[in-house]
Amino acid sequence: MGIYVFVSVLVIVACVFQILIVLVQNSKGGGLAANFTSAGQSMGIRKTADFLEKATWTLAAAIMILSVVATASIPRGSTAGHSRIENQIQNAVDPNAIPTLPTAVPPSTTTNSATPSGGEQKPVK
Repeated sequence: MGIYVFVSVLVIVACVFQILIVLVQNSKGGGLAANFTSAGQSMGIRKTADFLEKATWTLAAAIMILSVVATASIPRGSTAGHSRIENQIQNAVDPNAIPTLPTAVPPSTTTNSATPSGGEQKPVK
């Protein structure tokens, strides 16, 4: 479980850096380099844009690889049990074993004076 937590923290840190680098970039290509206009800078405008682009792609690849590693290192249960669905299937009651109860009352064999000879009652008005 320790490696899973460690890799998960690395994924979160890489995501935060990715967000910050994307926010620093300018949508039109200026970005961080647009703020540096002095002639004596060590990194030129193009090098800053290249660095931010390379950092974006590197972090994206790192996030993808770390996600695969995190998935592979998910802690599994130490028991070699079956899934819950499989346990429910094994413990299911056979529908044929359930006793069937009568749903309709059988017709009575005695004749009642209120019923006609056809077994139907007269409608009361």
